[in-house]
Amino acid sequence: MKHLTLAVLCLVASVFAISCKTQSGATNTEQSASEGSVKGNWVITDITFDGIPRGSKVTVFDEAAVNCFKGSQWILPANNNGSYTLSSTEEGCNTATQSIVWSLYKQGGGSSFQFKKVGGGVKAKNVTAGYRVDVASLTSTTMVWRAAVNFEGKTGYIVYTLQRS
Repeated sequence: MKHLTLAVLCLVASVFAISCKTQSGATNTEQSASEGSVKGNWVITDITFDGIPRGSKVTVFDEAAVNCFKGSQWILPANNNGSYTLSSTEEGCNTATQSIVWSLYKQGGGSSFQFKKVGGGVKAKNVTAGYRVDVASLTSTTMVWRAAVNFEGKTGYIVYTLQRS
């Protein structure tokens, strides 16, 4: 009887362990944003508006028109000293590379990607201005940022879709 009870307990524990095991080899599952899951090389592949009329002229990150960021490459290494490169050839866009210091900001169960522009011998600790966008979703290959902007006295959103490169 003792062996039967032990066998049943082992069987129940095995079934429980198997049912709770995550699928190995699963890809593109939503994950919690962490610096480890964000680090790498990314390209902005799509930019859409929510609450802002399509085709509106909006300058972002005090740098350029939003359309100039389509195709931009974001290098986000583990040491948090990265860069982004604008390479759009659309009218009004200039190519440029900007050094940044980046991190994730967690608050209220959500995560935001934040960065400061650095360069020209200026240390990040001396830069008081920065930028923050919400990480709306994150998988192993795709990250979506949602940035609130003031447009004509109302709050609208710019949604950036990035693909890991």
